[in-house]
Amino acid sequence: MHFLSNPNILFYLAAYLIGGIPFGLILAKLFAGVDVKSSGSRSIGATNVLRVVKERNPKLAKKLAIATVALDALKGIAVLVVAKMAGMPDATLWAIAVLAVVGHCFSPYLMFEGGKGIATGVGVLAFLMPDVTAIALVVWFILGKTLRISSLASLGALAAFIIASYILYPDVPNIHSHAPIWIIAIIVVYKHIPNIVRLVTGQEKRVA
Repeated sequence: MHFLSNPNILFYLAAYLIGGIPFGLILAKLFAGVDVKSSGSRSIGATNVLRVVKERNPKLAKKLAIATVALDALKGIAVLVVAKMAGMPDATLWAIAVLAVVGHCFSPYLMFEGGKGIATGVGVLAFLMPDVTAIALVVWFILGKTLRISSLASLGALAAFIIASYILYPDVPNIHSHAPIWIIAIIVVYKHIPNIVRLVTGQEKRVA
């Protein structure tokens, strides 16, 4: 068990295990008495929390959706903050970011199922590349307001992030690679495959 004395390993485990906490599921059950895993899109993310809880309590639904976004973002940021304070190198920080998203999307508490990684991804990427994330959030806001399709806005923002990251950081400082960004992007796109299919067939629901 000597590997557990390695600070990198401890941070990686923390990122995955904390990233896997299904806040949307917990909040919806605790405050609304509903199981988002068996309703709506069956996702633990804020969009499904909003959609499912709204059927019972519209006002509560918005509050729980906002809380879900905040907590899903903060759970990735929390480990990064501690790792940064501990003097971990950038390569370790990027690995932590990836594992936080992996934990959210493939939660050890939900038989390796989970959310779609948007809020957690935004959180860790905002910590590591705040300027690029700001651009992506503007794109997300514009697409969300005009198209009112959550998945399309999220995927559009992801594409904007990737493009902006290459423009602003053609050589990512200290790691000299865009690989972690691509890994996060691939995971997010993979989790959105059902949404992409519905988008192609015109069946994806708009956010009311």
